[in-house]
Amino acid sequence: MVQVLLIGIGAGAVAALMFAALASGSPLAMALFYLAPLPILIAALGWSHVAAIAAALTGSTALFATFNSVFAVVFLIGVGLPAWWLGYLSLLARPATTNGSEQIEWYPVGRLVLWAALLGGLIVTVAIPQFGSDAESFRATLKSAFERLFKAQSGTPANEPLKLPGVSDPDSAFAFFAVIIPPAAAVLTTATLLLNLWLAGRVVDLSGRLRRPWPKLSALALPAHAAAIFALAIAGSFLPGLIGIVSGLFAASLAVAYTAQGLAVLHALTTVVKGRPIVLTGVYVAILVFGWPLLAIALLGLADGSLDLRGRVARKRGPPTGPLA
Repeated sequence: MVQVLLIGIGAGAVAALMFAALASGSPLAMALFYLAPLPILIAALGWSHVAAIAAALTGSTALFATFNSVFAVVFLIGVGLPAWWLGYLSLLARPATTNGSEQIEWYPVGRLVLWAALLGGLIVTVAIPQFGSDAESFRATLKSAFERLFKAQSGTPANEPLKLPGVSDPDSAFAFFAVIIPPAAAVLTTATLLLNLWLAGRVVDLSGRLRRPWPKLSALALPAHAAAIFALAIAGSFLPGLIGIVSGLFAASLAVAYTAQGLAVLHALTTVVKGRPIVLTGVYVAILVFGWPLLAIALLGLADGSLDLRGRVARKRGPPTGPLA
């Protein structure tokens, strides 16, 4: 237990340093900031969730002592506790009987992805009261913050109107940013949690400390109730006020989850396709260059949840002849 706690304390110190690097404002610091959950997840997957909670508390305490309570709370809510929870769930297992033999059933990857999406929406939701108590004040505060930021970067005096190259109405542009930034933040938070969970799993697996076998990511499937949650979030996003804003956050984060399922479907369906590496490389390049193919991938994941595309194709092909990537 002492070793586990020491590992957790060390991981928390590293995570706090990575989180605090944001204060420098450099591109490298930004990358370190987004990777701040990684040490905590490595501690969780490699040792136990006890090490992860020790890391979360250590990092939060270190930031409180060095900076202030705001830094500590943001780290704990946005980094420490979500990383601990995902690490804890990842190692959940129960005995199961398959074809008469006793086996271990690990917590499904699809549920981990759903939890990452819910946490992504929740983290951004918790930050909303810092900007306003209603939709109008929230968006007005965001709009004002963007305007001040652009003025500071362009050297425009605070009492002068801001001019943006190629933008005839900067005020409308900032109002648009205030609308799209919250769901974009939920998307980024969800994607960051998933990336850190995958990286931590790879690191711990390579070290030989990962207790659960590496899952077939091409078999990733969200639970059935995820579609109902997604539908409610989309419907709620059309409501006025903070309810609409919060619903939009969760709709955006759940779209990331269905994008992950869509990529899994793509990998599974192309298993027997000739030139598969070229096809997959082309898809990923198109995503990086254009971005919009992610929408098609998300729709593919959503369709698979309703129509079981992988199951239908597998039944037509017969038993698999090799492992899925």
